Amino acid sequence: MSKKGKVLVAMSGGIDSTVTALMLHHEGYEVVGITMKTWDYATSTGNSKKETGCCNVDSFNDARMAAVQHGFPHYILDIRSEFGDFVIDNFVDEYLAGRTPNPCVMCNTHIKWRALLKRADALDCEFIATGHYGIIRQHTNGRWFVSKGVDETKDQSYVLWGLQQDLMARTLLPLGSYRKTAIRQMAHDFGYPELAKKAESYEICFVPDNDYRGFLKRRVDGLEDKVQGGWFVDTAGKKLGQHKGYPFYTIGQRKGLDIAMGKPVYVVHIDPANNTIVLGDEADLQRAEMWVGKINWQKLDGITDGQEALTKIRYKDSGADSQLFNTDIEQVRIRFYEEVKGIAPGQSAVFYDGDDVIGGGIIQSYASPFAAN
Repeated sequence: MSKKGKVLVAMSGGIDSTVTALMLHHEGYEVVGITMKTWDYATSTGNSKKETGCCNVDSFNDARMAAVQHGFPHYILDIRSEFGDFVIDNFVDEYLAGRTPNPCVMCNTHIKWRALLKRADALDCEFIATGHYGIIRQHTNGRWFVSKGVDETKDQSYVLWGLQQDLMARTLLPLGSYRKTAIRQMAHDFGYPELAKKAESYEICFVPDNDYRGFLKRRVDGLEDKVQGGWFVDTAGKKLGQHKGYPFYTIGQRKGLDIAMGKPVYVVHIDPANNTIVLGDEADLQRAEMWVGKINWQKLDGITDGQEALTKIRYKDSGADSQLFNTDIEQVRIRFYEEVKGIAPGQSAVFYDGDDVIGGGIIQSYASPFAAN
């Protein structure tokens, strides 16, 4: 048994997770590699298109080869049943509710980490590890939290807001203290120069063609019949023309609207109850308030009214100064000092104290001048 302990490492076959496993192995941990199969694209859709991302058979083989070459065990774990019920049902339900989900956040925090911890216990592993760019710390109050990774361009703290205390207490994120350039060099040094050139996948694993509209149509019988015939309206409620169904649009969308207005227009509000899409100018996307639910607190166990935080509303968002307020409906109200653009219900909102994640949740609604939320 290694003095540093035994760690179960999630290995996708890509550069980040492979370097994570090899780094921990060479640091003296007893490493066990595991690759999770979350989705069978061909079987589930009848499409023979090559699988991509985390469900690529070639990636499975790359992960196994690295483990074999460095002398530690590797397993493939089929979690399709665990993944499908929660992540995909949530994905579909959110679009049908007029929101824009982030399935990767849901998968990380509710499925992958729990699946890893369950198998870690079965294999007597003290720790689990992934190739995410973030740093896990423990506050003086005893609580665990995620901090931003050193490389701001790769930082993934935003997608880890949902990690709960028991998960973070046993998680190692060794890449968080390095820049991506250093990780590429490590891949070379470990003898895997091809990894540094390997394309990184940013697709949703179960929508590898990036056609979420087609996925919804395949997943929900008769969806088009249920949602067709809705109206585009302007911010005053005037009808502008028919759209193809509210689930097929997202807040901030400008392209693919198939309506000629003589100027650029954006989706500024979605009203699923009336199957209505509000179109407006870019300025109409500005919001001063929003409500966030399904909160998971990390660094702090709750907030005091008026607490200041930097709030991010999307992955590549730089964040905006804000105040947080408790409500009596198990949501937090966020008031921005300056209006922010493109708040999309269904997306994640993450609250920061400097580089540290205070907590996060799912955007439920915003103060809209166009329609009741």
